[in-house]
Amino acid sequence: MAVHRNSSSKAKKTTPTSPSELQVYLNGEFVPKSEAKISVFDHGLLYGDGVFEGIRSYNCLVFKLKEHMVRLQESAHTIMLELPLSAEELTEAIVETLKRNKLRDAYIRVVVTRGVGDLGLDPANCKTPGVFIITDTIILYPESYYRNGMEIITVPTVRNLPEAVNPALKTLNYLNNIMAKIEAKNSNYREALMLNHQGYVAECTGDNIFIVKNGILLTPPTYLGALRGITRQAIMDLALRNDLPCQERVLTRHDLYNADETFLTGTAAEVIPVVKIDGRKIGIGKPGKITRKLMSSFRDLTKRDGVRYTL
Repeated sequence: MAVHRNSSSKAKKTTPTSPSELQVYLNGEFVPKSEAKISVFDHGLLYGDGVFEGIRSYNCLVFKLKEHMVRLQESAHTIMLELPLSAEELTEAIVETLKRNKLRDAYIRVVVTRGVGDLGLDPANCKTPGVFIITDTIILYPESYYRNGMEIITVPTVRNLPEAVNPALKTLNYLNNIMAKIEAKNSNYREALMLNHQGYVAECTGDNIFIVKNGILLTPPTYLGALRGITRQAIMDLALRNDLPCQERVLTRHDLYNADETFLTGTAAEVIPVVKIDGRKIGIGKPGKITRKLMSSFRDLTKRDGVRYTL
C-alpha cells in the first residue's frame, strides 16, 4: 500500500460512521467521507493552487491510468509542485481506495494541493503538499443524450489564454470553466462551447470537441486553448486504427454548424453526440454513423486498456 512520504504512519483504515460511507485517501490515511477535511489555510482552497486528474474504472480496470499519471506529473512540474508520491505509489493508493469502497465501476478524483501555508501567495511557504483520492460513481449526462444526441450553445466567456493560465494544465483553478458552465445553465443548456480570444473553437467546459466533415475527423489543436484530453487522444488513436483520417485543424463556429457529425469526449462524458449547436441542426440531426462507431470502439477499449485490480 502506498504511503504518503510526509506522513508519520502507514495508511490505515478508519472505521466509517455508517456501513456504506465512502472511504477517502487523505495524506496517507483512509478516513470516512464525513471526516475527510483539509485546512482552511491550504493554498489549494485559498488560491486554486494544485493539480488533479479525473479517471474512470470499468469493471475493475482503471482506464488509461498510466496516461493520467503522466499528465498529473507534467501539470505539477509546470507549476513547480513536487508530487509527494511517485506514479507507482499513487497507482497503489488509487487501487486501494477502490478496493476499500468495493467499487468495480467508478469515477476517481486524484488531487494534489500546494498544502498549508499563510495568507500570502508565495508557494514557498507551503511546506508539505496535500494528497487526496476520492472514488465514487458519476453520471454526467442522461442516457437519452447518448442515444439521441445533445444540444450545446456558445457562451461569451472565452477560454483562458495559454500565456495566462494554460488550459493544457489540469489545475484546481477552474473558474474559467465554471463561468462558462453558469452561462450555459442560465440558457437551459447542459454544456457550452468555448472559443479562444481570437474567436476560434477551443473546447467545451469539460469536454473536447470533434467534428466529422466529408469522412475526415477534425478537432481543434491544443495550442488554441484545448486540454490534451486522455479520451480525446484515445479517439484519435481509434480513428487511425479504423482507417478514419483524423486531423487537428483550426475550426470556427461556421465549420461546426456545417459539420456532418459532431461529438464531445471526456473522462466523465466518454463519447457523446451533439446534434444541435446554437440552434443549428448538425448533419441530419441525429448521432451519425462515424460517431456511433467510435462510441462502440471506445466502449471496447475501456475493457482492455488500463490497470486491473480485484475486489
